[in-house]
Amino acid sequence: MRLKRIGLFVALAALAGAPARAQSWPTKTVTMVVPYLAGGATDALARVLGAKLQEQLKVTVIIENKGGAGGNLGTSAVAKAAPDGYTILFNINGHAISPAIYKSLAYDADKDFIRVTQLVSTASVLVVDPKLPVKTLPEFIALAKANPNKFNYGSTGVGNSLHLTMELIKKETGTDIEMVPFRGDAPLFSAMLGGELQVAVVPLISARPHIDSGSVRVLGVTTARRVAALPDVPTIAEGGLPGFELAGWMGLFLPAGTPRAVVERLWRESKTAIESTSLAPMLANLALTPVASSPEEFDKVYFADREKFQRIVKDARIPLQD
Repeated sequence: MRLKRIGLFVALAALAGAPARAQSWPTKTVTMVVPYLAGGATDALARVLGAKLQEQLKVTVIIENKGGAGGNLGTSAVAKAAPDGYTILFNINGHAISPAIYKSLAYDADKDFIRVTQLVSTASVLVVDPKLPVKTLPEFIALAKANPNKFNYGSTGVGNSLHLTMELIKKETGTDIEMVPFRGDAPLFSAMLGGELQVAVVPLISARPHIDSGSVRVLGVTTARRVAALPDVPTIAEGGLPGFELAGWMGLFLPAGTPRAVVERLWRESKTAIESTSLAPMLANLALTPVASSPEEFDKVYFADREKFQRIVKDARIPLQD
C-alpha cells in the first residue's frame, strides 16, 4: 500500500511539473526555422519578428534559414525537433500545398505540427502585358476565349500558390492559357516586357514597381477584399468571379506535443509583436496585412486551404512532384 501511495505521488508531481515548465518558457535560446533561403519578404518578416520576440521574451531568438526541397527540408527538421517551444517553424501557405503536390513527404503536414498563428495575409495580383487591348478582367477573359492556346502565362514554380491561383482562374473562366516556368520574378517580368508572356499571377510586392512604371497592367487582386496599396484595383471576385479568394499567408508552427501553455504564450507574444506600431511601416512596405489569428482560427484557414489546393491540383491534372 505504501508503494502505491509513493507511485501515485510521483505521477501527480510529474503532471504538476509539466504546466510549471511550460509557464516558465522560454528560459534559453529559441530558434525560428525559415525553410527557405535568405532574402525576400518571408525572410525579412521572420527576422523583424524574431527581433521583436527577442525583445519581448528576454531571450536570444535565432533565425535559421534551412532551404531546400521546396521548403520541405527545413519543415521536416522542425517536425522532428523536441516539442518544447524552442524550435519554431516560420512558414508560408506552401505548407498547405505540399501534401497535395508531392508524392511523399518526410513529415505529416497536418499531424506533426501545431498551427500557432497566421501572422499576416499576403496579396497577389493578376497582371497582363499592357500592349494587350484589355483594361479589365472581363475584357481579358473574352480575349483569351476568342484566342485559345495563343497566350502564355508565367509561373515561378510548379505547384506553388501563384501557379495554382492561375490554374484556378483558368478553370473558373474556361480559358486555355499555357504555363511557362521561370526561376524567379525578375526573369518572369523580363519575359513579359519582351512580349513572351501575356499574363501572370505574381506577388504584389514584386509587381508594384512594374505597375507603377506602367510596364504591366494590373487587372485584379486575389484577396477577398481590396488592398490598401492598390485601393482602386478590384478583387478578382469583383472582376467577374464571385467568391474567388486565394490569399497567401505567413504563420508560425510548433512540433506536435508542445504544451498548450507554450503555444498560447507564443501566440500572444507574436500578436503583440505583429500589431506593434513599429512594424506597421515595414508591413505596409511589403504589402502584408497583419492578422495574428488564434490557433483555432489558423486551423480553419489552414484546412480550408488544404482542401482548396488539393482540388486545384486534381482539377488541373498537375503531376505529383518527387
